[in-house]
Amino acid sequence: MAQTPSNMLPLGTLAPKFKLKDTNSNFEGSYDSLKGSKGTLIIFMCNHCPFVLHVIEEIVKINNDYRVQGLAIIAISSNDIVKYPQDVPELMTEFAFQNKMEFPYLFDQSQEVAKAYDAACTPDFFLFDTEDKLFYRGQLDDSRPGNGIPLSGSDLRGAIDALIYNRSLKELQKPSIGCNIKWK
Repeated sequence: MAQTPSNMLPLGTLAPKFKLKDTNSNFEGSYDSLKGSKGTLIIFMCNHCPFVLHVIEEIVKINNDYRVQGLAIIAISSNDIVKYPQDVPELMTEFAFQNKMEFPYLFDQSQEVAKAYDAACTPDFFLFDTEDKLFYRGQLDDSRPGNGIPLSGSDLRGAIDALIYNRSLKELQKPSIGCNIKWK
């Protein structure tokens, strides 16, 4: 299991805009049409990555805890589906249903969106403020498959709280670790 870290896009970077097919609804969704009133969390993920499978339950909990406070979560899969057929849109729909994902799960077939965000791994987290400026990028928490550290979402939850409650974020932002995005 390869461990690829986030590229750590500079804080303050404006969210790259996109328009992609949502595999949950079959409609196209754009950054502007899906963003939250208090902030937007973009997560690059896929169906088969052991790191994503390890954290998906916590991601769903974060969505359930924060969506009522104005946070929108947008998941994006950018993997090459020719080499990794387990990530095709039909299976993305099934994955979202099985994991009770009540947020968009978009398919980035061209991989242009992943490149625009400088995404490197799955999962890769990008939290944007109400002005679409990057506020946090990094890990969910210190838990990894097999390391024995309980899943808590503490790093990402701390960043979301700071964003929603207008506090500065002073903690060191550690890169996320996961499988590399499967490039064409």
